[in-house]
Amino acid sequence: MPQFQINYLGCGSASPTLRHLPSCQVVDFRNNLFMIDCGECAQLSMRRQKLKYSRLGHIFISHLHGDHCLGLPGLVSTLALTGGRDGGTLTIHTFKEGAEMFKRMIDFFCHMPPFDIEFNIIDPQSTQTIFENDAITVRSFPLYHRLPCVGFIFEEKPKLRHLNGEIARFFNVPVALYADIKRGADFVTEDGTVIKNERLTTPADKSSSYAYCSDTMFNPKVAESVQGVHTIYHEATYCDDQIVKARERFHSTASQAAKIATLAGAEQLVLGHFSKSYHDEQRHLSEAREIFPNTLIAHEGMVLPL
Repeated sequence: MPQFQINYLGCGSASPTLRHLPSCQVVDFRNNLFMIDCGECAQLSMRRQKLKYSRLGHIFISHLHGDHCLGLPGLVSTLALTGGRDGGTLTIHTFKEGAEMFKRMIDFFCHMPPFDIEFNIIDPQSTQTIFENDAITVRSFPLYHRLPCVGFIFEEKPKLRHLNGEIARFFNVPVALYADIKRGADFVTEDGTVIKNERLTTPADKSSSYAYCSDTMFNPKVAESVQGVHTIYHEATYCDDQIVKARERFHSTASQAAKIATLAGAEQLVLGHFSKSYHDEQRHLSEAREIFPNTLIAHEGMVLPL
């Protein structure tokens, strides 16, 4: 199973339709689940995609429009009722106003859940690290919507180099030093000879990264914020036939999302947050691929390994 993959639970905009659910994704990183936005029916979508409630530890809310957060009270209630999240802590990353609102709702509908709930406050005006452990970093950055909105970057930390066991044994490297050598240390023999790390190891696997660009109008500053990220998810509510509406509503078209991916030097683009005015997304895909060929269309149930 891949160590870093994205599960797409909701790919529509505004409200649920028969084709799409509101925004919701789950990053599965080394069997730890991180939810990004929480549209309606998030808990049902998790069940359908066989994502275990017990592995969900963090929920990141990009902004306080209903299609991105109205599923949160229901999800927390389900976690409490099913016992699928017994013990531990569920951390909700949101703005100050969101923390105040969700706390009241959760206290009212889900009194004394069998796990702790913490709120981590995001500053929507700045780029900041909002979560970090020994393997991954999550950063937020400003987006440009009708109300405060942020995107998120999930960045895998640099991996260890690969030890060449045959060479290590030849130089009698103690097993106790293997970890340091994987981290880049040289080895000094008993007679003082320095064995360079490049002889003892091979390069580490490339780390991966994923940027989530929620609701935003086209702005080159977004590309600056996600510069060098491997895979970018970018909202593409409209096609170019509704570019005026996109600008008026602070949204993006598929071709504008492709321009951001190009400016950012990304390797892969995923489009989502589609308007219900379209019967399919083939036009979105065509317009984006004219600018950025390696573009995918997100759909409910899709799993993307990185």
